[in-house]
Amino acid sequence: MNTKAQFTLVGAGPGDPDLITLKGVKALAKADIVLYDALANKALLEYAPRNAEKIFVGKRAGNHRLSQDEINLLIVQKVLQGNHVVRLKGGDPFVFGRGHEEIEYAKAFNIETAIVPGISSCISVPELQEIPLTRRGVSESFWVITATTKHGAFSKDIAIAAQSTATVVVLMGMRKLPKIVEAFQQEGKGETPVMVVQNGSLPNERMALGTVDNIVEVVAQEGLSSPAIIVIGEVVNLHPELNYEYVNSQVQKSKFP
Repeated sequence: MNTKAQFTLVGAGPGDPDLITLKGVKALAKADIVLYDALANKALLEYAPRNAEKIFVGKRAGNHRLSQDEINLLIVQKVLQGNHVVRLKGGDPFVFGRGHEEIEYAKAFNIETAIVPGISSCISVPELQEIPLTRRGVSESFWVITATTKHGAFSKDIAIAAQSTATVVVLMGMRKLPKIVEAFQQEGKGETPVMVVQNGSLPNERMALGTVDNIVEVVAQEGLSSPAIIVIGEVVNLHPELNYEYVNSQVQKSKFP
């Protein structure tokens, strides 16, 4: 095996190509082969050598170009041929990205591996909308949940999270939005504010604000779809479009010379 042959797992960030880490850029620059997902911005491929092979292995809900087993096998095959394989995955590869499965599989073949964390959309997309997932006096913690289990069923963790006062961030949940709403309504949280952001951090980003009771209708009116994240909790009221009263109260308290 070539001494440079290895497998590097790189988080691409939430979508904006400028939000990849410097270490991720350096890994791409040393790649012989880049395997990239649908959520990884294709502009990042420019950081790879011109003669590097770029292979799309993207996955969207209900539309998988390759199965995870096929991707795992492809990684191993390419590395064992003497290549440095960079796996470019949207967001952070360890947050619902199956990155650990790929690292684990490669290690089973005694392949040298490296991990470059990425900026996860679960934190960065709300942040870019000026919504903190935690804030003193508003939210002490947050949940990050996928609405869909491995077998396509609705995650039972949603109902548990709905009982909490924490901010709840749901990934891969647009198809299950009515069920998510139902889980929160059953806990008497119909008036809890909700934000949905599609294509977060990108120029074509779209956003909708509502409550648990009306967010399904608001999303339909705005025509939002996947990929999107759903943020549920009182912190959504801190969004600039909703936060006038708080900002005004703080200005009134301020003392200027």
